[in-house]
Amino acid sequence: MSTLIIVDQPPYGNWAGREALDMVFSLAAFDQPAALLFTGAGVNWLRKQQAPDAIGQKSVEKNLSAAPMFGVEEILADAASCERFGLGPEQRVSGVTLAENLQDVMNAHSNVAFAG
Repeated sequence: MSTLIIVDQPPYGNWAGREALDMVFSLAAFDQPAALLFTGAGVNWLRKQQAPDAIGQKSVEKNLSAAPMFGVEEILADAASCERFGLGPEQRVSGVTLAENLQDVMNAHSNVAFAG
């Protein structure tokens, strides 16, 4: 039984994505299989070298880099969204797997939840 959390909101401007990250970390910390899928504007979570200081927020890069330590099984990104937002391999944080067919990704998990 695995849970997929889908983040389709940008990393800054609301708390939905951060709450989703907390949720997936909590699941993984209690040995519940969990994965993250970023789609739409949510793929911007995966952008390297973010500089949110100008808007008074902390970068989400550090949070994402902790995912393997918490036991998060997989971090996925919608390939089409990455292309749309100009997020090529050089711009993405490491450890991200591109997903071509989102329906297949969702079907591979017993529980699916959307952030926001």
